[in-house]
Amino acid sequence: MRVAVVGAGAIGGLVGARLALAGEDVTCIVRGANLQAIRTGGLRLLLADGTEQVAREVRATDDCTTAGPQDVVVIAVKAHQLPGLAPQLTPLIGPATCIVPMQNGVPYWYFHRHGGALEGTVLRSVDPEGALGRWLPPHQVLGCVVYPASELTAPGVVRHVEGNRLPLGELDGTRSERVLRVAESFTRAGFKAPVLDDIRGEIWLKLWGNLSFNPISALGHATLADICGYPATRELAASMMQEAAEVAGKLGVQFRVSLAQRIAGAEKVGHHKTSMLQDIEAGRAPETDALMGSVLELARLTATPTPHIAALHALVKLLSHTMAREGGYVRLQALTT
Repeated sequence: MRVAVVGAGAIGGLVGARLALAGEDVTCIVRGANLQAIRTGGLRLLLADGTEQVAREVRATDDCTTAGPQDVVVIAVKAHQLPGLAPQLTPLIGPATCIVPMQNGVPYWYFHRHGGALEGTVLRSVDPEGALGRWLPPHQVLGCVVYPASELTAPGVVRHVEGNRLPLGELDGTRSERVLRVAESFTRAGFKAPVLDDIRGEIWLKLWGNLSFNPISALGHATLADICGYPATRELAASMMQEAAEVAGKLGVQFRVSLAQRIAGAEKVGHHKTSMLQDIEAGRAPETDALMGSVLELARLTATPTPHIAALHALVKLLSHTMAREGGYVRLQALTT
């Protein structure tokens, strides 16, 4: 298949490299140092066992028109980057193209084929102008939940930390030919890509941890193991997750694991920095609206109190605003004597 991977960062680089190594025709839509690095040396993948693989056949371009229509477009940029980027992606998308967004948080397409009173609702926290559905038609979208943890250690170099699950699903829960075809491609590339009949439930399961552990990690400069091992932050995460569960329940979502099991799963990941902490340390804008603002918007729509989530959201937004104003980053440094 012809696959365009938009953004070859931590996740896009991992997915692009593995698909290319499995024989897919991969083009990375990138820019800057990443573009030059991939053109020169391909995508380097550093595996958890210490070995290295290099996908040399990957093409790289910053021009979607040059790449042309694709069979699959994997969109692996941050959620807050998507509204500004989406209009540029139209040359990649033909009438039969599968669009696979790989953003964290509640997706822009959430209420497409959802049913119920909120069918068709546009979430302004993730789609401020309400235009994403025009540029990236929801009827061409396959839902995807990203579980692998990885890091972009240098331009064109991705280190895989752990995890291989990329569950997929049609928005209406059907097992279409296209979702089975994409799942098969991901499986050949070494991912676990089950086709789910309730992709929204899986989105909430991932979001359950992200909306709590990410902001606590960013503000406390702590890893998942640190957060879960410290009683006060473990309790804070649980309070935030309980609020989110009440919002999800009003939308018909049932979690397939308990709150305690979800926290235990995060603790097992160990001393891994969340994506939000990585952003704060690199001076990048964190995904506050996709991970937390969207849940607060859903809380308002369902009349659900979420005081803990609101408080952490406000603090991370303030930190992001301060970083942008000062043009800086926040990172712990060892004391020198």
